[in-house]
Amino acid sequence: MTQSGPAQLVDRLPRSTTPVVRRLAVASLASQILIVVTGGAVRLTASGLGCPEWPNCTAGSIINTPEMGIHGVIEFGNRLLTFVLTAIAVAMLVSLWNLRRERRDLFRLAVALLAGIPTQAVWGGITVLSNLNPWVVGGHFIVSMVLVVLATILVNRAWLSSEQASVRQPPAAPRLLRQLLSVTAVLVTVTVFLGVIVTGSGPHAGDAGASRNNLDPDLMTRIHAAPVYLLVITLAVALFVAYRSGVAPRVRRALVLLAAVVLAQGAVGYLQHFLHLPIALVALHMLGASLLTAATAHAVYVGRTRQPVSTAE
Repeated sequence: MTQSGPAQLVDRLPRSTTPVVRRLAVASLASQILIVVTGGAVRLTASGLGCPEWPNCTAGSIINTPEMGIHGVIEFGNRLLTFVLTAIAVAMLVSLWNLRRERRDLFRLAVALLAGIPTQAVWGGITVLSNLNPWVVGGHFIVSMVLVVLATILVNRAWLSSEQASVRQPPAAPRLLRQLLSVTAVLVTVTVFLGVIVTGSGPHAGDAGASRNNLDPDLMTRIHAAPVYLLVITLAVALFVAYRSGVAPRVRRALVLLAAVVLAQGAVGYLQHFLHLPIALVALHMLGASLLTAATAHAVYVGRTRQPVSTAE
């Protein structure tokens, strides 16, 4: 007896972490970073209220109208990207269907990423209905960073076979290095959070009529820079410990990558401040925040995981 159509489809889905599963994991991470960049473009072009209603674009139309001009196009385009993220998240979940019991770690991460998309959509609607309140906008960005972290872990774990995922061994990094990685994660979290507050005090409100948080932007910038100095010092010590203790090359590579992102992000941050926040540099700094979050999550995961290094990598 032949199987029915749905049963045949399920039977053809991956039963191991195939290249398709890994590509979808990478696409999940890339799309989460991309929507941060496009969201930044909405704010930096003052298109935050290009669609003044939610979930419709206007009271009478679900899409933008010609009368709304370029701001409507930019804001509605960013909303459409949500459907791309949804398609990738659904494809990720479907690809793991036959692995949902064997690889609960991957399946749960995929479910969390899919659930995060409507959460972000609703939060985005609240930002519009709150007239781009800077604290609400900041929360929208923080949720995106959480989703970037989850997607980064998903990518790392997608490169493990089922056998490797079931193995438990001592962490790849020694205790001191693991502690330094934990401190690094805390400092990056504080830095990103303070960066959101700096953004809320700056000139790029997303719309000419949107409010600011009324904090002194110069003072907040200086406060924002303080954990960055500590982060650079912590990373320097971590790199010294990593090379002196002879940890796995994968851990050293992750730390070097993180250090490079931190230095690049710091350079862009200083440059945008002294050049009075040009749009292109602010957009690059937002991309850098996403890459910094991903690089930190990767380094912490690599240093603290109890799974072996994947031979596929």
